[in-house]
Amino acid sequence: MKVILQADVKDQGKRGDLVDVSDGYARNFLLPRKLAVEATAGALNDYKSREAAKRQRAQAERENAARLSKLLKETVITVTARGGSAGRLFGSVTSREVADALKSQHNIEIDKHRIVMTEPLRTAGRHTVQVKLGYETVSSMTVDVVVDSGPAGKSSDG
Repeated sequence: MKVILQADVKDQGKRGDLVDVSDGYARNFLLPRKLAVEATAGALNDYKSREAAKRQRAQAERENAARLSKLLKETVITVTARGGSAGRLFGSVTSREVADALKSQHNIEIDKHRIVMTEPLRTAGRHTVQVKLGYETVSSMTVDVVVDSGPAGKSSDG
């Protein structure tokens, strides 16, 4: 018997899947517990329309990720961090700081968890970071780290 699962069922499938199970399993377990509905003509039409909408949404998100990837490759953001005179930073530039700078400078909002830095940015200069946009789309972005040596007149000799 063909049924459409209404919830995740172990060893059968995930919610929304169309699966073929034995008649007894469907009648005695899945249907009484409302874990599935019988795949009637009306239910199949609903299933097909939901699947088409899901594919269309995924395609739109994939196109958006590709467009954003192209935009990010051309983007250079500037992050100012405290550091010494030799170009070394006192700390490091985090993915959150990169995401905030991207939002403030180019009005592009990306979750900080999507920004992948192979190593922390601890020196001044240009660095390339990877951004995972989903749907196997990974883009690179240039981050220009500028050292702010702090207020003038302060000295550590003191």
